[in-house]
Amino acid sequence: MKGAVIQPSYIPWRGYFDQIYKADVFVFYDNVQYDKHGWRNRNRIKTHQGLQWLTIPVLSGGNVVDQLLINQVRIDSRSKWNVKHWQSLQQSYRRTPYFDYYAPLLKEFYNREWENLSDFTIEMTIALARELGIRHTQFVRSSSLQATASKTERLVNLLQQLDITHYYSGPSAKSYIEDELFDRANIKLEYMVYDYPEYPQLHPPYSPYVTVLDLMFMLGKQAGEYIWGNLHLLGHAQINDEFNTDLYDRENLRDSFELAAIPA
Repeated sequence: MKGAVIQPSYIPWRGYFDQIYKADVFVFYDNVQYDKHGWRNRNRIKTHQGLQWLTIPVLSGGNVVDQLLINQVRIDSRSKWNVKHWQSLQQSYRRTPYFDYYAPLLKEFYNREWENLSDFTIEMTIALARELGIRHTQFVRSSSLQATASKTERLVNLLQQLDITHYYSGPSAKSYIEDELFDRANIKLEYMVYDYPEYPQLHPPYSPYVTVLDLMFMLGKQAGEYIWGNLHLLGHAQINDEFNTDLYDRENLRDSFELAAIPA
């Protein structure tokens, strides 16, 4: 069983979804400390003026000082951030080839009033993963499991509870992860290599470190091939022909995979 464990993030970049694709079980690490100025509540989009941050405001009150966990962080809705973010996406991407296709799904998320940050980011990430064609991955919240001890020991314990024997880690973890604990637990440790092809973007110059929405708006169903590969298996025309003819019922798709996949 292959797995990955990452903190919930807001409309993540494509490398995040690469790990989801590789995993049989993907764990949202939602019961660790919230990190200010990280990716939990913000990401970047491309605009005609350059890169722009979309940041979800959270209620101040010691999110970091008081060591609140990610799943305890609440959204500050007084600024109508959801309306502003949706307007920014419309302004920047409405002329892309596939914006209109994904707009109904995204409007559902931005039209809702969310209280808990991780509830919003997790549900949206799962919906985007399914839109990218990821069907096989099971999603779990770490808060639904029992794990203690130090950073690496806790991680290994989570993996053991889920019978994961092959773990995909981001490359930045090399600086602190204790490889010997994985060896002792007979879990193969593999570090991700983020090496992706460029794709056409509406607003040059090219920048790879933006939300996956940028890729999806530009390439539609072909977006996944620019994350995990297989571009040599399907031609551009064939992929987009399938996109236009395979308009599945997304309401049923989300009902089948989203919330039921995450333990309460």
